[in-house]
Amino acid sequence: MADYLRRIVDAELDELMRGVPALALEGPKGVGKTVSLRRKSSTVFSVDDPRQRALLEADPGRVERAAPPVLIDEWQRLPQLWDLVRRLVDERRVPGRFLLAGSAAPIEVPVHSGAGRIVSVRMRPLSLAERGMAPATVSLAQLLSGSRPALDAQSDVDLVSYANEIVSSGFPAIRVAPPRARRALLDGYLDRIAQHEIPDQGLPVRRPQVLMAWMRAYAAATAQDVSYNRILDAATPGDGEKPARSTTEQYRQVLNQLWILDPLPAWLPSRNPLNRLAQAPKHHLADPALAARLLGVGVDALLRGDSAGPPALRDGNLLGRLFESLVTLSVRVYAQSAEAQVYHLRTRNGDHEVDLIVARDDGRVLAIEVKLSPIVNDDDVKHLRWLSERVGDDLLDAIVITTGEHAYRRPDGIGVVPAACLGA
Repeated sequence: MADYLRRIVDAELDELMRGVPALALEGPKGVGKTVSLRRKSSTVFSVDDPRQRALLEADPGRVERAAPPVLIDEWQRLPQLWDLVRRLVDERRVPGRFLLAGSAAPIEVPVHSGAGRIVSVRMRPLSLAERGMAPATVSLAQLLSGSRPALDAQSDVDLVSYANEIVSSGFPAIRVAPPRARRALLDGYLDRIAQHEIPDQGLPVRRPQVLMAWMRAYAAATAQDVSYNRILDAATPGDGEKPARSTTEQYRQVLNQLWILDPLPAWLPSRNPLNRLAQAPKHHLADPALAARLLGVGVDALLRGDSAGPPALRDGNLLGRLFESLVTLSVRVYAQSAEAQVYHLRTRNGDHEVDLIVARDDGRVLAIEVKLSPIVNDDDVKHLRWLSERVGDDLLDAIVITTGEHAYRRPDGIGVVPAACLGA
């Protein structure tokens, strides 16, 4: 605990605990939920421990009698605890009384949603700022203010370092392991999903090789909005026993329940409608390191530009798409801290697209392009300029996130920010 790396979401949790009676922290296994919440708790019930689960099944009143804050870890293994917490909150609304951690949606859905009683918060793997690669002196919250702040920051993080971060993982316990052990841990993580986590969610995996092929195809589609039919076709080319689409839809549903898939929705503005916008999400796994392991690529292969994954999905530079996924993960962490949402924009015919749209509650946005380059030219900002012309004052700011050394503003006002310099 003395070496705990404070997460950006910790500040959100601390603020909410001062006014909310029950919080549910959600995210994939190994992301750090339990470690974070244990630091905030007086009592801990670990429901994945069969002995503690048996005690709670026999005497649920232990939760009510325990000293608050009370952490119920892996609550989804005993879903009735959610309804118990909801009832206890109704009886006595004490801020910060209950904390729930879950790494999967429960098979048996609670009777009540918990709306108005239990607030859900997402924890994602470590962002670039949390990894401490460089001082994160450019604040996404400030960019969202619309003040168009001056940008003056410097980073010595190079392309090789970003490639290393892609494969190192944002799972705290995995990234600190030596390289070979880290690869083994990531492989074990993926194997456990197929062999244990998905069956535990009530979906038997009769052909694990087909599931892994589908996951590899999904990984190959990282940062693209290709159809799920295309992913299925790429996963099983020429397979006479191709799984039914309903089977792969079940895979996708359960992987979403396990927080392993983290698709980025398309932006559909309400304040300033744009015509002909695509509605498909961009595909992302919870951590780009999972995509790299599924595709069997390391730093050297990424830097060489080696092809990986099904040929039908080898669109563009793989390192560029995994770098975009790493930046997307980071921006979502920062945006959540600022109470903003993240989307992507693409017109139906693909003539205009913006990698990331960070939207405030009032509908005004920050537009972000991601470039695997240290240099930004006029062609790199043409879609940002197009968006500015379409939405006018609703565009709070526009930046390009790069692998370069310096943060600055171009003569046209568009910002250029090294990925390692951006933070909450």
